[in-house]
Amino acid sequence: MGKVELDIGIDPELLAQAKRLGISVAGMSETQLRLHLQKVDPAGAEERARRWAEENAEALKAYSERIKRRGVFGEDLRRW
Repeated sequence: MGKVELDIGIDPELLAQAKRLGISVAGMSETQLRLHLQKVDPAGAEERARRWAEENAEALKAYSERIKRRGVFGEDLRRW
């Protein structure tokens, strides 16, 4: 039985970083690539994480405020 080609979506920033580092992404999922890049280029991974937190700061703040006001889902059902 032959192989079937499959198109998957991978963050273009991860692909660019892999290309800069000369890493082949053949056969890797986005998650595998992300984990591999964290190992071989931790500074790049930290920079991406910092940028993500910065870009999503408003949503994170709104979520935290909502949890403070309403609590977490199912909190009233907990027995601990």
